[in-house]
Amino acid sequence: MYTYYIGLGSNLGDTRQHLLHAVEQMNQRIGQVTALSSFYETEPWGFSSAHRFMNAVCRVETELQPLELLEATQQIEQSMGRKEKSIDGIYHDRIIDLDLLRCLDGEGHEVVVDDQQLQLPHPLMEQRDFVMTPLRELMKQTD
Repeated sequence: MYTYYIGLGSNLGDTRQHLLHAVEQMNQRIGQVTALSSFYETEPWGFSSAHRFMNAVCRVETELQPLELLEATQQIEQSMGRKEKSIDGIYHDRIIDLDLLRCLDGEGHEVVVDDQQLQLPHPLMEQRDFVMTPLRELMKQTD
């Protein structure tokens, strides 16, 4: 069993509802969402947009391996209408964005992944307050 911390973001349409729908989809398709941070309204990061983001982080318990979880979260994004992923630092407005931030094994040890498709822990998370603020909120719940 793995514990994942997943960042959620949306800046198009009913952003709060998109995040809640993504959490519901994770419960149905991935495993049990055991915690959800507060929602934070933030400015876009890495690009300009007139649309502010709604961000949160959730904790999920699942038996999926990291690359399996990546595929499952990308399927959820696509099912919710996301057409393209951000590539090479080029970001866009989006209905939903699900980012794998951290993975802990069954004994609570950090799982490190350095793959072309996925890096864990997320290499940019500490540069992003919109990730770290809700992540710290959840991490305090487990201390």
